[in-house]
Amino acid sequence: MIVGEQKPLQEIKDMIAGAEKVLLLGCGTCVTICFAGGEKEVGILASALRLATRLDGKEVDIREATVQRQCEWEYVDEVADQIQEADIVVSLACGIGVQTVAERFPDVWVVPGLNTSFLGQPVEQGVWSERCAACGNCLLMYTGGICPIARCSKSLLNGPCGGSQNGKCEINPEVDCAWQLIYDRLSRLGRLDLITENMPAKDWSTSRDGGPRKIVREDLRI
Repeated sequence: MIVGEQKPLQEIKDMIAGAEKVLLLGCGTCVTICFAGGEKEVGILASALRLATRLDGKEVDIREATVQRQCEWEYVDEVADQIQEADIVVSLACGIGVQTVAERFPDVWVVPGLNTSFLGQPVEQGVWSERCAACGNCLLMYTGGICPIARCSKSLLNGPCGGSQNGKCEINPEVDCAWQLIYDRLSRLGRLDLITENMPAKDWSTSRDGGPRKIVREDLRI
């Protein structure tokens, strides 16, 4: 899932300065799960902004809406009227949602209400942890399903680096050493042979090289 955090109230308040009609637009998927931009968070932020703007002596019409997925046009089209009536839309979605709304409604000013953080997993109540760097060339078949790109602080393909102690990374004693996790996992599965092989330098051309990435499935195109 995509994990995000809501921007500070003051930053959002500054972005909507001068607007008379503001639409807070939430997203019902990833950011709802991480309690950053779902219907509940839209309501809480709307109340906080109404109070903050009144304290400044301003009357701002702050409206609320949440769609199932803000990253797809068909869902944002469901609230097209509300989007087009607003002076500014504060998107409480990941950066994909912000850009989807902006692209679909080119005459509407759309700003981000969240900071998109990473691709992660909820590891316990209230805690999300990065799991994938979306590098475009998955190597998990060699590492027992544990990503050294996202989870090793140095993104080492051949580890460990020698700086870890007691299974923890040298950058932070609370961070698990990814290569310790990989070793433990491969050992459990009886595949330690994989860790003894030197992995070649990673082909980063599938990551951020060459500009924005695109996947085209001709079999699915209409």
